[in-house]
Amino acid sequence: MSLRQDKPDRRSVWIRLAGTLLTLALLVFLLYRQGWQEIWQAFLRISPWRLAAALGFVVLSRLAVTARWYILLRSAGEPLSLWKNFRLTFAGLFASNFLPTTIGGDVFRLAGAVLYRVDTALAAASLIVDRLVGMAGMATAAPLGLARVVTVGLPAILAPGNASLGTLAAGMAHPGWISRLWRQFTDLLRRTFASFALWKHRPAGLLLAYAATWVHMLATFSSIAICLEGMGEPAAFWLVAGTWSLVYFITLVPVSINGYGLQEVSTVLLYSRLAGISPEGSLTIALLVRTLTMLVSLPGAIFMPEIMAKIRNDEEKEAS
Repeated sequence: MSLRQDKPDRRSVWIRLAGTLLTLALLVFLLYRQGWQEIWQAFLRISPWRLAAALGFVVLSRLAVTARWYILLRSAGEPLSLWKNFRLTFAGLFASNFLPTTIGGDVFRLAGAVLYRVDTALAAASLIVDRLVGMAGMATAAPLGLARVVTVGLPAILAPGNASLGTLAAGMAHPGWISRLWRQFTDLLRRTFASFALWKHRPAGLLLAYAATWVHMLATFSSIAICLEGMGEPAAFWLVAGTWSLVYFITLVPVSINGYGLQEVSTVLLYSRLAGISPEGSLTIALLVRTLTMLVSLPGAIFMPEIMAKIRNDEEKEAS
């Protein structure tokens, strides 16, 4: 039984590793083709105060994510303190930079919550609902991006004007990706109906969590918009929001480790072809988003040793 379960897991890991290497190779090709000098010049056009403001918006977005999980736990009757919630959330954000899955941080948060005496089933359900509320928020912004797709037209998006972008666009349009993503989405819905049952009599908690998601989203969109304006390539806020929501859902496709490469290349493709941003500007935004996100997650490194020590002590107690 265990052997049958291990094989799909190993295959999934290898698929993600191969996808990561492929998308990173494509990103490197884009950087080489566009030229580091042009990208560096685009970055230099962003004034320091704009970079500081963008960093502040990313911090705000992560605090909103922390508040969202805290709200869900509190509304379900689990009194996990805000400070412990903050430590677990940021430790999970930091861990997700390295764990071989886009939900590695959630697994880490689950382990930490259980160590803090949160009921295992409730902790797992809260994390599932937390992710679904985040997806629901982005889904409300996605029509803005899809409307732009309709306006521009798929032929223009998939046009091979740039060989590397054309290759990515063709791969994203492959029906195998779409069907696989749909299967995973429907499977996720089936598995989470029971999780939502804990909150069906607590709609206020869900509404507050949804509000926190919008704070996170508006902060994320603002960080991108302020950098684009600083580079001299402003875009309408609704277009920035709609385009990023599409990038978000593309990054959920589990073909790379934490979306490395996939997020950056899809950002370049969509912002250049939907928002009219230059290739060097799109590359600069893609790299800035990743860099700022990783910088903000660094406080999680402070809390990881304590949580890992708790996990080891718990395992030793169980073994003895």
